[in-house]
Amino acid sequence: MNKLVKIYAHPKLNSPVMLAAWPGIGNVATIVATYLERKLAFKKLGEVEASHFFDPIGVIVRDNVVEAPNFPQSKFYYWKNKEDGSDIILFIGEDQPASKGYELANCVLDVGLSFGVKRVYTCAAALSRIHHTEQPEVWGVATSRQVAEDFKRYDLVRKGNLQIAGLNGLLLGVAKERGINGVCLLGEVPMYATKIQNPMAALAIIQVLTTMLGIEVDTTELAELAGEMKERMKQAAAEAMGEYIDYFTEPIWEQREEGEEEQEE
Repeated sequence: MNKLVKIYAHPKLNSPVMLAAWPGIGNVATIVATYLERKLAFKKLGEVEASHFFDPIGVIVRDNVVEAPNFPQSKFYYWKNKEDGSDIILFIGEDQPASKGYELANCVLDVGLSFGVKRVYTCAAALSRIHHTEQPEVWGVATSRQVAEDFKRYDLVRKGNLQIAGLNGLLLGVAKERGINGVCLLGEVPMYATKIQNPMAALAIIQVLTTMLGIEVDTTELAELAGEMKERMKQAAAEAMGEYIDYFTEPIWEQREEGEEEQEE
């Protein structure tokens, strides 16, 4: 095994697939991965030696005492399917390195291959003109036309040409380079809400992903969170519109008073 990875367990996995996630727009990928990790009770598998990929730029001081540098965690988990379907290896990275992304992608795939992974999944946000009150669709891209043909069964949107930034996209490129099948599911996110966590897009992706993998996950909690976020975005949009109106318009009665004063003069 790569010296950059510490493996804590050596389970025998049945036809495993891998899901990898890093933070991105709307934090969509991380929401998907952490929700599945919690609901399916994944077990720890290993972790990447983060100090090789990240350079700390400062330290935290508590009660006048400097703490040791902290590095973003990059951990592997596994879940054994009690049914006949595939087991899952899950990778969650807390951050994306400023450099060495290509090396990290290969490192992650090395672990997957060592356990017999034949297909990798990633997820991301798809910026679109969707309104936050609309149901987001899920776009699909794959490492081959043959794999993409499966998209017809899941009503995935195929946009043709696009770019997926960061490691959620790069991992698929490296997978193709190494002859591994891969799929990226992208949940639609409003262009005006890129800096807000988007559980709506994450929920849409999980509904497709679980169908693809033939597993069941209770999404009630995530659906409630998505509903709450819609209400927050609705309120924020109303407040922003109110401020806009207040700034660029003037009440009619004030205009009338000014007009009356001008007539008196």
